[in-house]
Formats: sequence, C-alpha cells, structure tokens
Amino acid sequence: MLVEKNVPLQPLNSLHIVAKAQALSRIHSQADVLALLRDPAWAQVPKFVLGGGSNLVLTGDVKPLVLKVEIKGRRLVAETDKVFIVEAGAGEVWHDFVAWTLTQGYAGLENMALIPGTVGAAPVQNIGAYGVELQDRFDSLDAIDLQTGRIFTLNAAQCAFGYRDSIFKHSSTANPEAGQQALGLKDRALIVRVRFALPKLWKPVLGYLDIDKKMAEHGCSQPSAQQLFDWVCEIRRAKLPDPAVIGNAGSFFKNPTVTPEQCTDIIARDPRVVHYVLADGAVKLAAGWLIDACGWRGKSVGQAGVYEKQALVLVNRGSVHGADAATGGEVMTLAKAIQTSVYERFGIMLETEPVVI
Repeated sequence: MLVEKNVPLQPLNSLHIVAKAQALSRIHSQADVLALLRDPAWAQVPKFVLGGGSNLVLTGDVKPLVLKVEIKGRRLVAETDKVFIVEAGAGEVWHDFVAWTLTQGYAGLENMALIPGTVGAAPVQNIGAYGVELQDRFDSLDAIDLQTGRIFTLNAAQCAFGYRDSIFKHSSTANPEAGQQALGLKDRALIVRVRFALPKLWKPVLGYLDIDKKMAEHGCSQPSAQQLFDWVCEIRRAKLPDPAVIGNAGSFFKNPTVTPEQCTDIIARDPRVVHYVLADGAVKLAAGWLIDACGWRGKSVGQAGVYEKQALVLVNRGSVHGADAATGGEVMTLAKAIQTSVYERFGIMLETEPVVI
C-alpha cells in the first residue's frame, strides 16, 4: 500500500489553503483500507479521512495519516414497488452522481445538484438544499471501523441524521456515573459506499422563492426532475463562486433555528429578516441575511473575505494555486468576527459548517 510523504493539500481542499499532509494514502477500494490497517507501520497511527475537501478549513499541516477516498462506482442494486435503490462509491463526485441518476431515469436528488464534495462526505454532513436533505433519500451505507477493521452497514436511524449533522460528526462519550453513553463515529469510520432510495412515484419538491421565480419565468407550474436540476444549477452558479476559480467551502454557517417567540422579537427589531416556519413550529432564519445585515458582505480579513454575491460564503481572495492564498487562521478570524457581530445584534450565535483541523 503506497503512502506518500509531504503531500501538498492546496489542490485537495476547495478553500485552496496552503498546507501539507505529512503522510497520505489514496484509497481506491475497501481492500486498500484493510491493507493499511494490517500494516504494522500504519495500523495504530491517527487517521484523517479526506473526501473532496469542500467542507474543510486547514489551520496548519495535517499530522494524522490522510486517507484520500477515491472509491468509484455507480449502479442500481435493487428496486421495489416504490423505489430504486442506487449505490455509489464514496469517492464519486456528488454532482456528477446526481447528474448520472437523472440520465438513468432515477429522480429525487435534483434539488441537491451542484453541492460540492463527494458521495462519501454527503451523509457525514447530511447535505441538503431547496427543501431536500440527504436523509430524505438515504437507504444505507457501508463503512470500515478504522480501529478494528470491521466492515459494517448503517441505516438512516443508525446514522442519527440532524440538520447538517450525523453520527460521523460526534465522538463516543460515556458518563458512567450518570448512566449515559453516546455512540459517535468521528475519526473512527471510513465510508466506502452509499445507497439511496429514489422514488418511482416522483413529484417535485418546490416552495422556495428562487425556484418559484424560475417557475414564473418559464411559465411552468410542474417542472420535471431535469428542469429542476437545471434551475438549481443556474441558481447556485449565479450566487456561489466556482471553487476552481475562487477558493471557498460553500455555505460557511448553518441557518439558525429559533423559537417563534425569538423570531417575533427579532422581527420587531428588524421586520425584513428572512425566515421560514418549520413543520414543528420552530423558525429557521437565513444566516446569510443576518451576516449581510451586519454589514459583512465584501469585507475581508487578510486574504479571507465574505463573497460579494452571497454573505453566507467565505472566500479565499488569493490565488487558488499560489502561496498568496488565505491562511486557515485568517478564515477562522473572519468567521469568529462575523459570529460576534451577529450575536451582538441579534442574540444568535451562528454555528460553522466546515470541519476545522
């Protein structure tokens, strides 16, 4: 099993922060992982799983062994009266996989088109956009325990999905005195393949302003899955920078959820606040609007900046290939300043989405 030393990570993270992996192994199959775990030189070494690097802020060189997941493959594995079960390797590019499902006649993922990253990273973050989250289309996944080498399968309930959250973002904790124990798989599991349940009786998921505008523009009240896919791509390209041109990690902050009473209080102070009432009665606020209202759009700290077209996105104003790129420290300094500003004005502490290492 080949392990490379001192590997530049700037091309492997979408913020294009300059950093190195002290050691990196490219994982093309399940067997590659098992071979590493059997190797005495690497079995007990701390490990960091890297997918597309699109949800990552590097604050320095990475000391754990980096496992760069490049497992490919797409196929229909089963079907029932209601769904197609479609599987993809963890190293598949998410957007390419979504496009492929549509060409095969399997609709259901189109609202999540153009989300950066890989298939294997999608359950970790429980990605979502325009009214659809990964958990809504999830069937199961296969993963490898990096401590024991055991191969296991998880269903949706076992993944403990939440808003941009899953069991893969939490460490195991135990409090014997309180009789409490929480299972987490952070830094312990490597996802090798993911399966999705895509509905045969498909209907479009609508209800978002940007989608409504596209429907009005095209005079179409019942778009096809391909039309929704195309519209979502157009909307995202108009708002979000291409990571290949301008380094970014997509949405940097989670949209906060507040009680109806908190929302009423905020509306009383600023009636323009963008908000959405959820099914359980809670209210989701648009983090980008809160950041914009605090005057951060277009501002910078060093080479890290807030994108001019979407305040929810932090960008690297330096070169995506050169040494003048923003540092992880600049990105996090900017993020913390934004959090403080929003908290002081609205009483809400924004949570960051990317993994910081």
